[in-house]
Amino acid sequence: MRKLFTLLIVASMFGIVACGPSAEENAADAADADAMANEMFEAAEDAMEEVVAEEVVAEEVVAEEVVAEEGEEHVHVEGEEHTH
Repeated sequence: MRKLFTLLIVASMFGIVACGPSAEENAADAADADAMANEMFEAAEDAMEEVVAEEVVAEEVVAEEVVAEEGEEHVHVEGEEHTH
């Protein structure tokens, strides 16, 4: 009885595998996967460009603040505590 069930299980597994998608369906799935991957890479590139642009703007603002601070003259009074 075990041998019979084992044979039926093995035969059913081969039957299920044989009913897989056709070559056309596999090609369509591969094309869809490539298109999705390209969209994800393009979105990642756009996000990276935005981050770089924000960093450049931030660096320019910091540089302007440093120049402005260097241009300011002030006198330190003895005993005065403050930070720059």
